[in-house]
Amino acid sequence: MGISIAMTVNGKAVAAEVEPRTLLAQFLRENLRLTGTHVGCDTGQCGACTIHLNGRAVKACNILAAQAQGAQITTIEGIAAPAGGLHPMQAAFKQHHGLQCGFCTPGMVMTALDLVKQHPNPSEETIRAGLDGNLCRCTGYHNIVKAVQAGAAAMKG
Repeated sequence: MGISIAMTVNGKAVAAEVEPRTLLAQFLRENLRLTGTHVGCDTGQCGACTIHLNGRAVKACNILAAQAQGAQITTIEGIAAPAGGLHPMQAAFKQHHGLQCGFCTPGMVMTALDLVKQHPNPSEETIRAGLDGNLCRCTGYHNIVKAVQAGAAAMKG
């Protein structure tokens, strides 16, 4: 028995019928084919599934799709520049080598965007604390911190 849900995802209205136990990450990936939202741990520990729900970074593997009824959702696919290029934060991750395998990168970028919204000129300490819920097994975080600083500066203009 399914339930009907409706929300706005990356600026587009979507509606579907889902099983009550469907996770938001599962709905985004399987129903909407927005596979940039990665699922790494299914427990909210790794941050690979981070999206923005009503303007706030959240882990989509900890939220039922039904809980997002009527919400505004932004995924990594929805942050591109208007002309279709990379968002300044994405470009900073590329330029400063803030990624290696790339698995954690969408969640890192989405978390970084929320962090920079709250702290437009974040210190290294603020960035490291803000990214605490996002795990990267490849980079050692040094270049990620540099990328977030550069992305924050680029977003200011």
